[in-house]
Amino acid sequence: MTKLAKIAFVAALLIGSAADCIAADTSPIVVEIETPLASSHPLQGYLRQANAAAPSPAVVLLHSCNGNWRRIDERWGRRIAAWGYVTLTVDSLGSRGIDSCRNATPHEVDRDAYRALKFLVRLPSVDPARVAVLGFARGGATALRSVEHGPFEKTSPNKFGAAIAFYPPCSSFKGYMTAPTLILIGELDDWTPAEECRNMVDGRDAWGISRQERGAPVKLIVYPGAYHAFDAPGPRNPIEGHHLEFNQSATDQSSEALREFLGATIGAKE
Repeated sequence: MTKLAKIAFVAALLIGSAADCIAADTSPIVVEIETPLASSHPLQGYLRQANAAAPSPAVVLLHSCNGNWRRIDERWGRRIAAWGYVTLTVDSLGSRGIDSCRNATPHEVDRDAYRALKFLVRLPSVDPARVAVLGFARGGATALRSVEHGPFEKTSPNKFGAAIAFYPPCSSFKGYMTAPTLILIGELDDWTPAEECRNMVDGRDAWGISRQERGAPVKLIVYPGAYHAFDAPGPRNPIEGHHLEFNQSATDQSSEALREFLGATIGAKE
């Protein structure tokens, strides 16, 4: 190999390595989603962009009452972005200067999903017809409410294409779902019981609406042996008397179920 050929070969390797680094880089940036809110704090979130020439599908992520939005982004935003989606993890509490959703008006927080959707559909990198909402615990209830036939969904000009809820409270829904929905919960969850979600899906709750027969399909997956917050690693102390415990098997299975569901509903970039 001539000296010139060697230089060209090395340059090609460096360019290829740089391209690989760029393709793998889905680092989050803090963005201002909407301002002003009722308070002086702007609604913020972590945005991870997909490296694609064409507009990509996107996922809005909503945290629990603990406000652990950075950990949600690290656990799930990073993973979903690596699958080829734009992700936006919303900070509903810090943006309002509070540390618990119990200090916020429920309807105000519930509208954060649509505030995030409105932000995303304006981005050139996002396909506005392919955006899903994903929430955890209280955020899971917001995700479900975002696609429930009701005031939030009906009044928004932009619509979610799918919804996913990890261990949500399932007892307060009155309408059917307007987009494909996935619920993931532990059989041993003593905070948001799996039985309430079974009743909601099958129409055995107080409202008697079978989500199997009316509206968009709702899929419920219950993981045996799993408790509340089964996807959150590390030692956990009981909260308000409820048992929280990490479960690797349930986490792995839920990740596979989530990826399959997103691919089937809003599409994935490979």
